[in-house]
Amino acid sequence: MTGPTLAIRVCDPSDRDAVVALWTACGLVVPWNDPAADIALALSRPNSTILLGTLDGGIVASAMVGHDGHRGWIYYVAVDPAHQKRGYGHRMVEAAERWLAEAGMPKVQLLVRETNQRVLAFYERLGYATSPVTMMQKWLTKPSP
Repeated sequence: MTGPTLAIRVCDPSDRDAVVALWTACGLVVPWNDPAADIALALSRPNSTILLGTLDGGIVASAMVGHDGHRGWIYYVAVDPAHQKRGYGHRMVEAAERWLAEAGMPKVQLLVRETNQRVLAFYERLGYATSPVTMMQKWLTKPSP
């Protein structure tokens, strides 16, 4: 099912509160990541940005995108729960892929919790596959609970 045409634009720092509200509504905010700091960092670097999907000027979708010079990454793909199931998530991923391709990235990666079967199925429908790698992590600062 598709709905009204989604306009896609680059996030502006003045969009911060609306983007944080979107991410919160979509359950993407966790205690150990400060969404306002994530937005500020993404918008301060030439190798990253946040793309916003809007309807009649209101923000209803997002995708944070960036690259390390070798591969692209997509984060914070969100569609307002009241606007889901209309193809907007697909449109945001396509816009993020286009941004990365224009930056010269040959590959895109993203992280999904393995327990999030609904989102894994979404990305599989878009042609993404599980990579044969093990992600490892180390906290350099103690996360807040």
